[in-house]
Amino acid sequence: MPHFANPLLRNVIIKCTFDSIKRKQCLQYLRTLRTLQYDGFNTVYLGETDIPESLVIGDDFSDGYFMQTPTWYIVHAGGSQGWVPWKYRMFLRDELSVKREDGLFFEFCHVAKKAYGKCAIVVKDRKRKDEMQPKEDRGSEAWAHVPSAVNLTSIVCCPEVAKSYGHELLSLPAPYSYLSPLDSAWSSLKWFIINNRKEFCLQSMDTLHSYQYILLSGLVSKGIERINPSKWRLATNKVRRWENYYLGKFS
Repeated sequence: MPHFANPLLRNVIIKCTFDSIKRKQCLQYLRTLRTLQYDGFNTVYLGETDIPESLVIGDDFSDGYFMQTPTWYIVHAGGSQGWVPWKYRMFLRDELSVKREDGLFFEFCHVAKKAYGKCAIVVKDRKRKDEMQPKEDRGSEAWAHVPSAVNLTSIVCCPEVAKSYGHELLSLPAPYSYLSPLDSAWSSLKWFIINNRKEFCLQSMDTLHSYQYILLSGLVSKGIERINPSKWRLATNKVRRWENYYLGKFS
């Protein structure tokens, strides 16, 4: 008698298989990171966040009408010692489609080496088409999977470039992206922008119109400055506790 699998049961099995794969990727990433840390590598988290115009000026577009508005991307990095002493970059999305800053990762690696020595540079991984496919288990000492390049919106991070400066580039698995303290930094920056944008406004009037200017560069710089090393340590300690939990749970 033919046996037909219950579709609901089949979905549960697929989900469990998927979760098992993601847990294995997370464990591999964490073991690799700890190995590098024990070998004297400093951990820095490199990433970007988007700053839409609506966030800066406070306009509400929730009325259902879609409006294409400018969006800026901020690229920076930090770790337990605070922000990396590197001049962060801010790009306008429309300009990135024409001009891409391919040399920034070289510059960042140079600055990180000068400031900290050899570093484990952690960048969030993006979901890939092959992420559902099981990968061969190479043992606990294998390096975490890193693609040939990790593409952010504004820069390309290449493992070979990192190695040329003595660093290692690690790809943080997408489902565990919160294992980056950079998320807390970006959240704090956006709340600062929301709560302090009026202080960075200039008013101008002529005979017919009145204008309002927002000093975006100053607003962002001040927001980044307010995220001091103490706040970074709190964020990295929180991530460390999650890492310890997963190392115990997934091992």
